[in-house]
Amino acid sequence: MAAILTQIEKKPLNFTLPVVAAAGAFAGLFVGTAQGSGLLGIVIGAALLAGLAFVAMQVLAPELEKPVRYGLIAAFAVLGLLLGGAPGLVLGGLFGWFFGWFIYWIGEGRYRAHLVPYLTAGQVLWHYAFRVICGAIFVFLITPIIVVMPLSFNAQDFFTFTPEMLRFDPAGYSLKHYRDFLTNTEWTNAVWNSLRIAPVATFLSVTLGTLAAIGLSQSHVPGRRVIMAILISPMIVPLIISATGMYFFYSKIGIVGTYWGVVLAHAVLGIPFVIITVTATLVGFDKSLTRAAANMGANPITTFFRVQMPLILPGVISGALFAFITSFDEVVVVLFIGSAELQTLPWQMFTGLREQISPTILAAATILVGISILLLTLVEMLRRRSERLRGMSPG
Repeated sequence: MAAILTQIEKKPLNFTLPVVAAAGAFAGLFVGTAQGSGLLGIVIGAALLAGLAFVAMQVLAPELEKPVRYGLIAAFAVLGLLLGGAPGLVLGGLFGWFFGWFIYWIGEGRYRAHLVPYLTAGQVLWHYAFRVICGAIFVFLITPIIVVMPLSFNAQDFFTFTPEMLRFDPAGYSLKHYRDFLTNTEWTNAVWNSLRIAPVATFLSVTLGTLAAIGLSQSHVPGRRVIMAILISPMIVPLIISATGMYFFYSKIGIVGTYWGVVLAHAVLGIPFVIITVTATLVGFDKSLTRAAANMGANPITTFFRVQMPLILPGVISGALFAFITSFDEVVVVLFIGSAELQTLPWQMFTGLREQISPTILAAATILVGISILLLTLVEMLRRRSERLRGMSPG
């Protein structure tokens, strides 16, 4: 017992216990609500975590930190198994891992390790409160997307988790919705239409948006702020208003329900993204390079493709990716401008949700989320490359 009980100076707990208890109450709110009593969960969570923090900081030796943390993982996992079965086992283990780390992180004062020493208590509190708020917003935004992914593997034609799925029973999971997505002619035709429309709309958006951004970057252009506001207005105006306006205008020139009508509509929606990303890239562009190229005898076209384009290419590609995502995911405008033969994938998803209640929508949504994540990852890589080229970040 002498090795277990500490003989060192006790740490003050006037800060540790309230913070850990508050974290326990927050977690207890969710667990208690799932069990039928949120208030009871708050009380038990706060008391349990405060007691664990007291024992860890005042009774047990610091050398036992690792065994204590492993013990909390095991204990919380067993508790989760008793309360919620296999999913509870996983969540309980995660709770145990987090609170085992959190107790020592707060109690040992490690939260100040990477902060400058002269910060006041209020500044330290705001430093971490800001991150907690951002994390909560991120969870709030990302949770609906995460929930869709496991539901797409549901073996039943339901939009909810079945008891088999909650038990992690393999019989509750299936790829049948993905098979339907890849073999059903309605879905494959919708994918093909999206793939026909999005690249062409992206090409038009990139061409027109890049030229507009370069032109508006010139200081001698009159009224460039007004022109910029007009060009990016499709990004600000509600889509239903843009779609209505496009419908009345395109119907006058006879392209409603045609392939080029949908392409032009999607190009209009993508141009603002290209203008913004290319304009941001042009902020750090050294205009003396184009003047030097002109002095060497290069004409404007050669200067653009040989000097300017390689330097702004990351911004152009980023805008192209945003324009492609906008075209591939857009549903409101295509409902006004499209036709039965030009049903895109988002239109088919909307129809399946409104008329057929087809769970294949979940598989399609999961695939689109995966594609969007890959494209946005590529955008971030290009943004960092652009900053390195412009000397805004270390290589």
